[in-house]
Amino acid sequence: MSERVDRIGFRGLVVALWVGTAYYLVFGGVYSVFDMQELGTQRAAANARIDSLIARTDSLIHRGDSLATMPAAIERVAREEFGLVRDGELLVRFRSPAADSQTLDD
Repeated sequence: MSERVDRIGFRGLVVALWVGTAYYLVFGGVYSVFDMQELGTQRAAANARIDSLIARTDSLIHRGDSLATMPAAIERVAREEFGLVRDGELLVRFRSPAADSQTLDD
C-alpha cells in the first residue's frame, strides 16, 4: 500500500509540475501570451507608420525633383501658395461665408 501511495504522490507531483509549467508559459515570465499579443500589435502599428513615412518621403522627393526641373511647377506653386501674379494679371480672392458675415456685422 505504501508503494501505491508513493506512486500516486509522485504522479500528483509530476502533474502539478506540468500544470505549473504550463501556467508559467502562458501567464508568467517576462513575456506572457498577452504581452506577446501587445507587442505584435505595436509592431504592426510601427510598420504602418514606417510605410506611411516612406510614401510621404517618396512624394516629397518627387515634388522636389519636379520643382528643380520644371518651370511650370515652380510657377504653379508661386501662384497657389504665395498668391503671386504676372504683370498685367489681376488677383481675385474669395472669402468664406463665415468671413463675409463677420465683415457685415462690423
